[in-house]
Amino acid sequence: MKVGVVFPQTEIGSDPAIISRFATTAESLGYDHILAYDHILGANTQSRPDWQGPYTSESMFHEPLVLFSYLAGLTKTIQFVTGVIILPQRQTAVVAKQAACVDVLSNGRLRLGIGTGWNEVEYDCLDENFNDRGIRSEEQIDLLRQLWKEEAITYEGKWHHITDAGLNPLPPNKNIPIWLGGMAPQVIDRVARIADGWFPFVNKELGSQIQQMIERAKAAERDPSTIGIECMVPLDTTVDKVKSLQDLGVTQVAVVTMNQSLESPEKHIDAIKQSRENLAAYF
Repeated sequence: MKVGVVFPQTEIGSDPAIISRFATTAESLGYDHILAYDHILGANTQSRPDWQGPYTSESMFHEPLVLFSYLAGLTKTIQFVTGVIILPQRQTAVVAKQAACVDVLSNGRLRLGIGTGWNEVEYDCLDENFNDRGIRSEEQIDLLRQLWKEEAITYEGKWHHITDAGLNPLPPNKNIPIWLGGMAPQVIDRVARIADGWFPFVNKELGSQIQQMIERAKAAERDPSTIGIECMVPLDTTVDKVKSLQDLGVTQVAVVTMNQSLESPEKHIDAIKQSRENLAAYF
């Protein structure tokens, strides 16, 4: 079981010194990775009194790939994970280029988690279609992998058309692991068929959902043991709880320090130190 930490997007603030100290502290403590959530735009609730989303225009979010390019130069071993980039609201070739550059600058330490998101406001503002985002993401995943593998490609898809062009530089391994986030049946099916890993939420149905994914992977003639599974866990998670997740087939966890009534960004650094002590058996 690998243990990472979730970058506390909404509570870390904008001081580069604090951000760098959070990352370097996590690395020095032996955490495997830093996982960052993603939102480009937040809805202004003053004009949307019935807004139900968890994040608004008042919620701070550092752009994950820009963040990781900064942290790549400050660290040596810790991995960087997007959990998750909302891929269908972005241009695929741009994501491929950004991810490849982060992977180059970090010496192959990027894991690209992607999702389809829930915030229609972002899609509207970014001029992308909210309604076909799931199926469109499958073509995006295929294109990402081809762009990372070959110096130049010709691609004719439903939404993407490239004529003899490619990225430079390419990722060091000519591949970046792609993990999917979400719990909907179609996401579980997509994970089983085409993903390198999966970010499910911890819930009472997790065991059966993992079994569904395993069965569908076998049906797709894939080895389920090659598909990683990562869950986000709260700050007070115990070794016994991590062990129970491991028994279900979870391969990684990431400790969340947000929404714990921590008084300052520095307290998040103290919190990951305490979590390291609580979960010492996994380091």
